[in-house]
Amino acid sequence: MTTELFSTLPLSPAMLANLDSLGYKSMTPIQAQSLPTVLAGRDLIAQAKTGSGKTAAFGIGLLNRINPRWFAVQALVLCPTRELADQVSKEIRRLARAFDNIKVLTLCGGATMRPQMASLEHGAHIVVGTPGRILDHLERGSLDLAGLQTLVLDEADRMVDMGFYDDIAKVVKACPAERQTLLFSATYPDTIRQQSARFLRNPAEVVVESQHDDSKIQQRFFEVAPEQRLATVAKLLKHYRPVSSIAFCNTKQQCRDLVDLLRAEGFTALALFGELEQRERDQVLVQFANRSCSVLVATDVAARGLDIQSLEAVINVDLTRDPEVHVHRIGRTGRGDEQGIALSLVTPAEMFRVEAIENYQRRPVEWGTMAELNTSGKPLTPPMVTLQILGGRKEKIRPGDVLGALTGEAGIPGAQVGKIAVFDFSTYVAVERGIAPQALARLNAGKLKGKSVKARFLED
Repeated sequence: MTTELFSTLPLSPAMLANLDSLGYKSMTPIQAQSLPTVLAGRDLIAQAKTGSGKTAAFGIGLLNRINPRWFAVQALVLCPTRELADQVSKEIRRLARAFDNIKVLTLCGGATMRPQMASLEHGAHIVVGTPGRILDHLERGSLDLAGLQTLVLDEADRMVDMGFYDDIAKVVKACPAERQTLLFSATYPDTIRQQSARFLRNPAEVVVESQHDDSKIQQRFFEVAPEQRLATVAKLLKHYRPVSSIAFCNTKQQCRDLVDLLRAEGFTALALFGELEQRERDQVLVQFANRSCSVLVATDVAARGLDIQSLEAVINVDLTRDPEVHVHRIGRTGRGDEQGIALSLVTPAEMFRVEAIENYQRRPVEWGTMAELNTSGKPLTPPMVTLQILGGRKEKIRPGDVLGALTGEAGIPGAQVGKIAVFDFSTYVAVERGIAPQALARLNAGKLKGKSVKARFLED
């Protein structure tokens, strides 16, 4: 198998140097198959699974067409969720380091309109957002797409599943007819094909099979009585003892009930579902991503687009009706060089769903028994603790400022500081549990950007 290098593409020396500094040596299959088409200016339909490198594929392509000296919205990326929009924005900003003064703006629901409108007044080159909020700005006249060159529909199947088709159609209508449209989707059923036909002009199509290695996932199914479903999750966690796991439920009420049960059993668990406020969602995802929460209990809003590394286990509390969604769920674990565990609970009435999964995966599933589980151990304590600093981008706080405050004056080794996430009005930093009190005391006693700040533990 030949390795295709980014240097074979017609990219600027500055972009190639930046890709090299980011560790992007060779292209993933989706990048190798799609980037020549994207750079040639053609419309594209690309089918690729989560984690395949698609964000860099369209990010490099749209940046190649940006004129930094022209302060107009030249590229728009539509995403199904706020989490994915944030992730895409961060990746594009990393890729944009090769250019001077490229402004990337994220516009999502759940945040107040006025600051977003003020940011748009100052100009942006690239906008990333959810369909509903983008449409809100178009209707208010605060977003002008007259100069748009590239439109990206990221996870188009998910957006249609979530009921965004009408909003997307209205957004597309506001875009110039002479534009490049890139559609990325994990699946491409006939419904998406028919509905997206009006958005694209003679598109090229690429399909990349999942890069996920099923051999890295130990997948087990357990038959349970309906009333034992939630209690069984705690037993599985005590037996397998993953440091970090996602438990998928089909409803938000099931999420709440499971979180209550797990906390009563001594686990640190948080719930993620669609109706949470933006601040709550941010805090949940920050704590889970930085390993200060052991179990994220989520609906399928969390199945795609979450940038969660080192996930040891996925538990399907409820089996999904769609076997392809099942594969997406379990594909969150066993990534890279790591091994993963996927555990699924099945009631007698759900056996037909197991058969559908077997047919989709083209092999029988492996069953476990409750008798083999050792549930005598205590729940694992998360290795990290999250500190919240009351101040963020609006106070010009950067991750380097926080790291410097902890490793400099506080004298904490950098290896004991984890992820740092800066939002508009808050900053979150993970530190090893053993030094958390010291870190908190030093932050409250010291200064950031020459100003005193307030910090607290972000734990329930």
